[in-house]
Amino acid sequence: MKKVDLMLGINLRGTYLTSKLVLPHLLKSRVSPHILNLSPPLNLNPVWFKNHTAYTMAKYGMSMCVLGMAEEFRGQIAVNALWPRTAIQTAAMDMLGGAGVAKQCRTADIMADAAYAVLSKPTDFTGNFLIDEDVLRGEGVRHFDQYAVEPGHPLLPDFFLDETPESLAQKMEEHGATPTFRPPSQAPPTSSGPIESTFDVIRASINEDVVKSTQGLYRFDLTGEHSGVWFLDLKSGSGSAGAGEPEGKADVVMTMDSDDFSKMFSGRLKPTLAFMSGKLKIKGDMTMAIKLEKLMNRMNRAKL
Repeated sequence: MKKVDLMLGINLRGTYLTSKLVLPHLLKSRVSPHILNLSPPLNLNPVWFKNHTAYTMAKYGMSMCVLGMAEEFRGQIAVNALWPRTAIQTAAMDMLGGAGVAKQCRTADIMADAAYAVLSKPTDFTGNFLIDEDVLRGEGVRHFDQYAVEPGHPLLPDFFLDETPESLAQKMEEHGATPTFRPPSQAPPTSSGPIESTFDVIRASINEDVVKSTQGLYRFDLTGEHSGVWFLDLKSGSGSAGAGEPEGKADVVMTMDSDDFSKMFSGRLKPTLAFMSGKLKIKGDMTMAIKLEKLMNRMNRAKL
């Protein structure tokens, strides 16, 4: 609830309070007074509410301020909303998209130019939900490569527009990013195998706090009956784990039999004993290897 309160406090209450405090000054202004909220069009497709209801309420609260205030102060103050057509390179986008997302984004310059164009319009231009690219096209801009982080690279549509979260996640992955908001329907299919079952519990045990305290990328080369390569990313976003090669060079590579792997993560085989007996071979940062034991303890409490 602290995170929910923070989002509502900054986005919704912050917008409302700031507008309230500037209104007396704007009403006295003779130079096209204007409020511009960076909030999305009100798209009530349920897909934009599932998995992140609180965030959507916070952003849509800002958009509802536009609806209400535009009517309340029509003829006196212009009130509009501006939203990007594509993802914008910010710290938030880096967190959501992971490594590789920047090349699919535009810079914040496009929003700045669009905002300037909107704020330059007369007071009767009010109650609009605007998209940055559309605004600039209306101003005669035809070439948008100047705003791209990597000109020519396919761009990622922003949230709350026509794309769904599922398709956004898929596009990110196609271009090398690792979306941390990946919906459950896009998760790798589960199986009844012991390794997949182990990783189901691993995924349920990791979060941003574990990532911050660990900052390691692990690779598991498993042999035996359920052989294969698996990864555990405790370096970016909220963490991720699954089958396949990790994205980037692993800090630690662990090689062991798949049966021993399941025993180790379930608490039936101590990592130290596995290493000393030769059942577990470790290459890379030993400090990172030791940190992994904390995650195993959490999993044991979850009764794997």
